[in-house]
Amino acid sequence: MAATSSDAPVQETGLSRPELASRANERSAMRRRLMLLAPAVLIIVICGLAPLSIVLAYSWMQPAEYAGVIPQFSSDAWINLAFERDLFSDDLLPNFAYYSIYARSILMAGLTTLLALVVGFPTSYFIATRAPHRRNLWLFLITIPFWTNLLIRTFAIMLILRDEGVLNVILLKLGIIDTPLQLLFTNWAVSYGLAYAYLPLMVMPLYASMEKLDFRLVEAGYDLYASRFQVLRRVIIPLVKPGIVAGCILCFIPAIGDYVITSQLGGGKKMMLGTLIAMQFGPARNWPQGSAIALGLMIIVLIALFIYAKKVVARSNIR
Repeated sequence: MAATSSDAPVQETGLSRPELASRANERSAMRRRLMLLAPAVLIIVICGLAPLSIVLAYSWMQPAEYAGVIPQFSSDAWINLAFERDLFSDDLLPNFAYYSIYARSILMAGLTTLLALVVGFPTSYFIATRAPHRRNLWLFLITIPFWTNLLIRTFAIMLILRDEGVLNVILLKLGIIDTPLQLLFTNWAVSYGLAYAYLPLMVMPLYASMEKLDFRLVEAGYDLYASRFQVLRRVIIPLVKPGIVAGCILCFIPAIGDYVITSQLGGGKKMMLGTLIAMQFGPARNWPQGSAIALGLMIIVLIALFIYAKKVVARSNIR
């Protein structure tokens, strides 16, 4: 018996009508998902990739005399990240000024991350050990600083650390010091301000890990006559390590490129990558150099994140 025209698709594809209908429904669902995803992708392209492409293009151009760029190819901005040209011989020499800024930025960001971890770890542990109906209140209190503009919070820290500030007044009243301490415009002030600003970014992932911690394991450690330090080192820290790593990354990345806190609390004396980038786009009027520094910082951060993600995937495959 000859096959009808309605049976042709079934014979050509080798699929039954229910299977064809199922595939058609899958394609329709995929189109709907893509349509729902399209606004987010459009925002990422317009607000993220497009400006980044402009910065990348600027980094390979020549600086104009009064800000802006000249659309002529030049790799000087990228070369200047590590070298500088001698004024007389035009030879390439190590750019020690930039090296010191790179080292200071990494050191200050690392110190900030360490301070945030020292304060954030016990804070997260305290919140995770409260009654479930009280944890949201403590998390709410942790997020309150985010309600205020970062610049206002930085000025508040300046009022605390200045020569006539709250901290010096208290120390003078207690007779601990005879003259006000120079706290403002120091590396310590910058680290303190950065740690204060990014502390919630450390607390949140740490709390997320500690909330899932099975505290029966902690009790088992005490039952086996382990000291508090041994329980902390061998039980708690290994179990919450993903939260520690995530919090350190979330603190380190914005701290290494911060501009507002370092410029205000550092007083322009402690230049870091954020202030260096701002200076290139501002007083120096060297937009290609500022673009190259910004992209170089982003590349370093992406490489570090890629290495971390690769290690996490490798551990998960081993397990």
